[in-house]
Amino acid sequence: MKVISSGIGELIQQPEINAFREWNRTQKPKALIDKRMSEKEAVSQYLKDGHYIGIELYGTVRAPMSLVREIIRQGFKNLNCAGQGVYESDLLAAANVIRKLDWTYIGFEVYGLSNSARRAVESGFIEKVVEWSNAALSWRFKAAAMGVPFIPTRVMLGTDTYKYSAAKTVECPFTGEKICLLPALILDVGFIHVHRADKYGNCQIDGISGFAAEMARASKRLIISAEEIVDTDVIRSQPDRTIIPYYYVDAVVEAPFGSHPGEMSGLYERDEEHIKNYANDSKDELLVKDYLNKWIYNTKNHKDYLDLVGKTRLKNLRIERDKS
Repeated sequence: MKVISSGIGELIQQPEINAFREWNRTQKPKALIDKRMSEKEAVSQYLKDGHYIGIELYGTVRAPMSLVREIIRQGFKNLNCAGQGVYESDLLAAANVIRKLDWTYIGFEVYGLSNSARRAVESGFIEKVVEWSNAALSWRFKAAAMGVPFIPTRVMLGTDTYKYSAAKTVECPFTGEKICLLPALILDVGFIHVHRADKYGNCQIDGISGFAAEMARASKRLIISAEEIVDTDVIRSQPDRTIIPYYYVDAVVEAPFGSHPGEMSGLYERDEEHIKNYANDSKDELLVKDYLNKWIYNTKNHKDYLDLVGKTRLKNLRIERDKS
C-alpha cells in the first residue's frame, strides 16, 4: 500500500503481533486454575516498572479503582499508559506513575479537565503524549485482539488529532481512497473490573461493556477485579453473558465496591460528592498529596479504603432492587 502521510506522534508500543500470538500460545495456561488473589498479590506478581498498562472503563463506570490504588500504593514508576479515563488516570498522573501516554481524554467531565495530568505534562514528568480519538484507541485493541498489526478505518482523517497521533494514511489497494491505519496496541498488563467472575476468570458484565472484550484479548497479562466471585455454575447458567473467558485471565480479585468512587450498573451509584471534592482539590498540588496520603498511602488495602469511606456512605450509594 502507498503511504500518503503519517502522524508525528511516537509509536510508544510496537505492534509485535507474531510475538504476542506466540505468547498467548505458550504463556497462557488453558487449564482451569484457581486464580484468586488479593490486589497486592496480583499487582506485585504481574506488574513491573516500565510496563505498558491499560485500564478498561466507561467514564467512571466499572473503573478498577481498587487495582489502581494498589498500583499507586506499591510505588510503581515509569509506566506507559493508554489514557482514556476520568478519575483513575488523574490519580496515576498525580502519583507520578506515568512516563508516556497514548491519550484520548483525561478529565472530570462536568467538573473540568485533569489538573494533575496537566501539571505532569507541563513539568515534563510525562515525557510524551500521543493523541488518539476514543474510537481509535479502542480499535487499536481490536487489531491486537484480531491478531493483525493494524486495522483500517476512516477515524481521525482530516483532523489535528490524526496529526499528533502515530497513525498512517494509505491509499486503499482496492478503491484508491484514503484510509487511516491504526497500529495494534498490545498491553503488558490490562486491568478490568467486572460484576462477577468465577475463580478461574470467567467474567460477566451487566450494562455497558465498553471495550472489555477487546482489551482482554489485547493483554499479555490480565488482572480482573470483580464485585463478587461466584460459583462456576452461576457463570455456566448464562454462558452467553461471559464477555471474558478464563484463558485470557491471570488473576482474579474479589473487590466489592471496587469501582468506588465510580459506579457499577445495577449495584451502586457514583459517589458524586467524593469525585467533585477531589476535582476541586486537584487544582492545588498540596491538596492532591493530602488526598493520596489519606485515601491510598495510609490505607493498607481495599478493605481499609472501604472502612475509610464508611458503611453508611456505601449503603446510601447502593441501588435498591425491586423485589416485587
